[in-house]
Amino acid sequence: MKKNFSSGLNCTISIFFTLLPMLLLWSFAAAGQLLKVGVAGLSHDHAHSIMQQYKKGEVILLGIAEPDAQLVERYKKIYNLPDSLFFKNITALLDHKKPDVVLAYNAIAEHLEVVETCAPKGISVMVEKPLATTVKQAERIRDLARQYNIHVLTNYETTWYASNQQLYDKVKKENSIGDIRKMVVHDGHQGPKEIGCSKEFLAWLTDPEKNGGGALTDFGCYGANLMTWLMDGKVPIAVTAITRHIKPALYPKVDDEATILLEYANATGIIEASWNWPFGIKDLEVFGLTGYLHALNGNILQERKKDTYDNLMIKSPVFQNNLTYLAAVLRGAIQPGNDLSSLNNNLVVVKILEAARQSAKEGKRIVL
Repeated sequence: MKKNFSSGLNCTISIFFTLLPMLLLWSFAAAGQLLKVGVAGLSHDHAHSIMQQYKKGEVILLGIAEPDAQLVERYKKIYNLPDSLFFKNITALLDHKKPDVVLAYNAIAEHLEVVETCAPKGISVMVEKPLATTVKQAERIRDLARQYNIHVLTNYETTWYASNQQLYDKVKKENSIGDIRKMVVHDGHQGPKEIGCSKEFLAWLTDPEKNGGGALTDFGCYGANLMTWLMDGKVPIAVTAITRHIKPALYPKVDDEATILLEYANATGIIEASWNWPFGIKDLEVFGLTGYLHALNGNILQERKKDTYDNLMIKSPVFQNNLTYLAAVLRGAIQPGNDLSSLNNNLVVVKILEAARQSAKEGKRIVL
């Protein structure tokens, strides 16, 4: 009898957490509480994500700040957007609209300006990864967030991978493979030009000042983010990096290949970031004392023990996208703490990336 009750309870709990993101959206919509967002910039191609969410009725779009007239016309045409949504800059947008949060889809070096404008008005911000190009910028963002008591969060595609969330639970909550000894992350694709990124995106993605580097920044940040999460927010002892310039004709100003080694007290992290993969890849491998877990992509998780190798059944994560997560944070249902989107985690990410650039430039191990 106890067994049947326990089994039923576990099933009920599993169903609840599977449906929670949808329940949140439905409840917010029913109460007229869908997030009201402002958008800062459209030059990051990830801006198409928020536009698709808007067209699906998952968010209320109050305004878009974008100075590039050609880019504005393109988005108007693609998504049938009215002129009234557009403003020349974020200051003008906030003079006329009062969003719950501003989502930044501009160059990484411009994230600070968005926070400087939003923070005094008490408006939280979510930027696309990474948080900033330099530690100085990141620390200024942190100080503004503290001073004005706002959230500054960072959005990564891999945050919403069910496989990564389940891997974390198996490692940190279930201790299924023992203490972590090694982590390996592969991230990248054939190259931003090769996969057809827009000219506006390429203009700053391949600029060392606006993006902070090439593949090292663009894809190295994913590994730094995941490893900082798995290592409970710890800053690595040291960082060593090697970068390559395999396609200088295509990317004359920035690296297109990076390998980053992170040293922890009892573990090692290896980040392989590239614009030279034969295909797109975002995976995570974790080796423990007794086993190995491999999140091959967002929906496949493999586990290997000494005598077994299994594909695990994937459970839906509590938060499947940035909107349900943002709504929960802004309404006080959860605290970011040290999670993947948190300011704490992403300050460490920027420290790792800055040390990696220094290591590659100087050809030496950088102690943090």
